[in-house]
Amino acid sequence: MIDYKLMPLYRAGAYLSALSLVAICALISAQILCRLLDVLLSLVGLETLGWSVPGLSEIAGFLLVGVSFMGLAYTFVEGGHIRVTLLISRLAPRWRVWVEMACLTLAVALTFYLAFFLARLVEDSWTFSEMSYGLLSAPLWIPQSVLTAGILLFALALLEAWWGTAKIALLRPQTYVADDHAQE
Repeated sequence: MIDYKLMPLYRAGAYLSALSLVAICALISAQILCRLLDVLLSLVGLETLGWSVPGLSEIAGFLLVGVSFMGLAYTFVEGGHIRVTLLISRLAPRWRVWVEMACLTLAVALTFYLAFFLARLVEDSWTFSEMSYGLLSAPLWIPQSVLTAGILLFALALLEAWWGTAKIALLRPQTYVADDHAQE
């Protein structure tokens, strides 16, 4: 089992993800209740209030970035990601640990590559004052920063898993047991 030193950070990302989901639910519920109230008022012959949340779909889209990406690291360390282990589950532990190392090496490289270019995208959006299109004009660097932070957290979790697996691969490969929390 890998000891994740940055677990409080991953947990904070999961809480932010959950908070974003609650905010989406609250905004959509408020919009639905306002529309229902208007329908009820018009049915009894009263003047409608016309309350609405302007730019709700854009706000929900921005919050969805937080839901999707801030929880990636926590989901990974808790074994919540779907893994296809049909081939490697049949390997002996001393071989499986090296296949895991190869997969984790590729994943770490790709996520840090993605994080680097997302950071550059945020910088460009900041520099050129890019704004979102639609009813709500918001600076694009805000949701892009959340996306980048989520990918960086995921990259750190992958790096920690890589380090823990590397120690096992080099010191005691025959004792390797997958840390994927899955039933095989």
